[in-house]
Amino acid sequence: MDNHLEKIKNNPLSNKTDVLKLIEDLCQPLLPFYSEGKTRIKINHFSAVYTDSTAEVEGFSRLLWGLAPYMTNKKEFEVWDAVLEGLQNGTNPDHREYWGDIHDYDQRIVEMSVYGYALALCPEKIWQPLPQESKERLLKWLQQINEKKAYDCNWLLFSVLVNIGFKNVGEPYDSELIENHLNRIEEFYIKDGWYSDGMNAHCDYYSSFAIHYYCLFYAKIMEQEDPRRSKLYKKRASLFAKEFIHWFAKDGSALPFGRSLTYRFSQVAFWSAYAFAEVKEYSYGVVKGIILNHLRWWMKQPIFDHQGLLTVGYTYPNLIMSESYNSPGSPYWAFKTFLIAALEDDHPFWKADERPLPDLKKVFHQKAPGMIMVREDEKNHILAFNSGHHATTGHTHTSAKYEKFVYSNQFGFSVPRAEWGIDQGAFDNMLALSEKEQLYRVKRMTEHYSIQDNLIKMEWKPWSNVFIKTTIIAGAPWHIRIHEITTERELDFAEGGFCLGLPMTGFVQESLKTEANEKNAIAQNSLGESGILSLYGEGEAKLVFPNPNTNLIHSKTVLPTITGSLLKGKHLMVSAVLGNCKQVNQPILESSWNKPPSIEVKNDRIHVYHENLANLTIPL
Repeated sequence: MDNHLEKIKNNPLSNKTDVLKLIEDLCQPLLPFYSEGKTRIKINHFSAVYTDSTAEVEGFSRLLWGLAPYMTNKKEFEVWDAVLEGLQNGTNPDHREYWGDIHDYDQRIVEMSVYGYALALCPEKIWQPLPQESKERLLKWLQQINEKKAYDCNWLLFSVLVNIGFKNVGEPYDSELIENHLNRIEEFYIKDGWYSDGMNAHCDYYSSFAIHYYCLFYAKIMEQEDPRRSKLYKKRASLFAKEFIHWFAKDGSALPFGRSLTYRFSQVAFWSAYAFAEVKEYSYGVVKGIILNHLRWWMKQPIFDHQGLLTVGYTYPNLIMSESYNSPGSPYWAFKTFLIAALEDDHPFWKADERPLPDLKKVFHQKAPGMIMVREDEKNHILAFNSGHHATTGHTHTSAKYEKFVYSNQFGFSVPRAEWGIDQGAFDNMLALSEKEQLYRVKRMTEHYSIQDNLIKMEWKPWSNVFIKTTIIAGAPWHIRIHEITTERELDFAEGGFCLGLPMTGFVQESLKTEANEKNAIAQNSLGESGILSLYGEGEAKLVFPNPNTNLIHSKTVLPTITGSLLKGKHLMVSAVLGNCKQVNQPILESSWNKPPSIEVKNDRIHVYHENLANLTIPL
């Protein structure tokens, strides 16, 4: 299998033939894992919140996000033979591997959507070959989606896909349901092309690889029948593209933020739907570059097991960061990116020369998600300084995935391993507080925030009688955090900087240069440098070594942190945080540690001095 993985890694991904080959190479290792009736794929033994049987149906279904576009090329593929057999058996109530009747809020509602997608894309491959009784059984099984309740979020679009699939093969479909669900999705729209995933929900990749993706697919398939919505969805995609492009770096990587990051290269699926719907904000060459460069980046990460199967995790296998709804087959949601395979060989997308990212603003305010994006293109570094959200959810690690002060494509972010102490908590780019008991609380939601220029001001309460006003001065490689804390509790605190990865060279961990004293802590190696400097207030700087596998990008890390204690009353804390990466094509890191910001606190104001942050005065 090592040779197979080398083929994937070395695929140049420069044209359509390469993309089709990648789909084949990603699907081929799954053949031995089909059930006897070919209705399920079982590739591991851990579980999701739904039944293991449903998880195996998910594994079977998610391949079709890539296989359906692949089959529009009229190719023959042995995996597709398994799909057709499994499709007939899985929808047959008399077969022992029947997929079953669904219920409200069923995970199978999610998986049904790809069959509508496939009926719309390649009916000659998935519909026409079926015997009449198999067609009737498939329709009957899929029609359940029109009768069951779905979550009030992107899930509403799954039935839309199924029904336009029905329409495409000349079968009865529910036009009223399509209308109602699209009208509801309309209420999730915010501005500047952004949707939240439900009313007052987070803005994250669900805006791109879910809502925009399905709406753009609808815009293309239903262009003649619904020209008004088709134009609207394309217009919004143009607006969103001008914002979302800032989430991608020139090396092909994207910003890790929010949940469902185990879907990996689905981060770029929006751009595939954008090309499929023929939106014209950016040239085909630029869009082609974004997609193929992103795929190349991912194929070089250790995201496969020794059998060539996608794992749960981000840049390496990691169940700690996963969601409760992640099963072994969940990562194949990434196949949504392969929609570009449905574009004909002579489509302008494939004929265009691949182009790099255009020049983008170094500092860019994204109003809908409440972020300040900062770029260092010469280092392939993008940062998202984050205001947080006014509501929270019960999703796994919500605070870590949505409420950190800043997110980085190079340093990644960390999730807690357990609940005891700061090494288990892995509190990078957070302020964690404890009632002197080693059980820490962090920002779970933001009650109020404002953004002006490169300043984010937010108010939050880890307890009802602990009020914190945090001001972030966004910048790179240095940024500043100001915390004004009013507490009726005695607290311990830990303020974390960026987690710096600790890579291995062969069997030896790379050398790490460190320094820590009362006011500052710094760690440096070949990946870059991370540091934190206490400019004002209580606390002592130290280096924390978080539990392994807490960071999404680096399995082992070191975390510069300021720790200390707070008595009841009012406190002011000011920290300067460094996250510095090596410049592209430079042999050594140019350190920024000897050029830190400085401040002066005077007359209820903080005066900030630094060449990259500009001279600012912050009223307290």
